[in-house]
Amino acid sequence: MSIYKNALGDQFYLLHPMLQKRYSFSNQQGFCGTGVMKKISGGPRWLYPIFYLGTKAKLLFPERGTNIPFQIRNTLRSGAGGNEQVHWQRTFSFGQKKRYFNALMTLNEERLIIEDYLGEPALLYSDLAFQVNQDDGSMTIQSLNQRMVLGRKEIPLPRFFQGLATVTERYLEDRKSFYIHVTVKNPIIGTVFSYEGEFTSENES
Repeated sequence: MSIYKNALGDQFYLLHPMLQKRYSFSNQQGFCGTGVMKKISGGPRWLYPIFYLGTKAKLLFPERGTNIPFQIRNTLRSGAGGNEQVHWQRTFSFGQKKRYFNALMTLNEERLIIEDYLGEPALLYSDLAFQVNQDDGSMTIQSLNQRMVLGRKEIPLPRFFQGLATVTERYLEDRKSFYIHVTVKNPIIGTVFSYEGEFTSENES
């Protein structure tokens, strides 16, 4: 049973069947999809130096634009204690330049919540809460408490320093594709990063 099935419990079976398949990772098979982000935006320009520094850890990037080629790859890994991990590699192609927004997720079995370590090496930690919309089988993911990762130390971030993400993912029957919308907001600045678009599964080809 995948970490997402465990975290969602019975809610998992309310997801659209294609989202169930996408998040099952059965038989040790991961997921790979390609598509286009119709818009990448957000954040005042004075934040761009921070975004540029984020490229070193495959976490953030300063580029913005429309109709950006996109690839998402989820692969299964095993942690030090044998626990299942899911690596997320999200690649955005700006011409010949590739930018990344990577993460490593595990399940906290006691709290039944997904633990999300962002960047390589990890610079930021977030709790992730998953919610299924029964009307259309879509899923919303929200980041909760965040910590800065400094080697083996994790320092809780005050709310006004946090960049809290909301992710909406659904399957579009008429287009046979997955729709995704990601928004990262700060309580003071507002939206600091967002992208929206579609991708299709290479696993089905």
